[in-house]
Amino acid sequence: MIGRLQGTLIEKQPPEILLDVQGVGYELLLPMTSFYNLPETGQECTLFTHFVVREDAHLLFGFSSKTDRTLFRELIKTNGVGPKLALAILSAMSVHEFAYAIEREELSKLIKIPGVGKKTAERLLVELKGKFKGVQQPDFFVESKSIMVSDMEPISLDVPSDEAIAALTALGYKSTDAEKMVKKVAKAELTSEQLIREALKAAL
Repeated sequence: MIGRLQGTLIEKQPPEILLDVQGVGYELLLPMTSFYNLPETGQECTLFTHFVVREDAHLLFGFSSKTDRTLFRELIKTNGVGPKLALAILSAMSVHEFAYAIEREELSKLIKIPGVGKKTAERLLVELKGKFKGVQQPDFFVESKSIMVSDMEPISLDVPSDEAIAALTALGYKSTDAEKMVKKVAKAELTSEQLIREALKAAL
């Protein structure tokens, strides 16, 4: 099991990155909440990882914190939630936002995430409610209402809107919906990652 990787960030195209670890390039899929915390390409970064083995593919998922990875692992234990859907959930909401949505039984907020229907949302409420309180792991589901997102250095992209639409589509949104989401928040000065963040925020 690969639990953590430290190396040089070579490429990043939401939600995928390429990380060079002593000459070996690892392709990782990251939720957008972790993607926002990445440094610029060419810089070193450390990611906590979860390795998924399927018949048709071996997938490596990366997370900026153990907290995010722990929630990802809890999500994929839930009936009807696979790694791709867990990635979409963690992209739409931070750990704290998801925890509050579960504890407050905000079903309407959960079903706005692509791939999360009413039945899946109800299963999440039933199986995860109560797991966000009194957990002994030091960095898991912290009782705090402050949601921290690090400031991003701008990335030079030719068409940030196209990049953002492609990322949202990869996370499970229909291409037409992704286009509408990006157009709704589009501003000339925003990078693709900032567009994705604003589009996901507006969608909830």
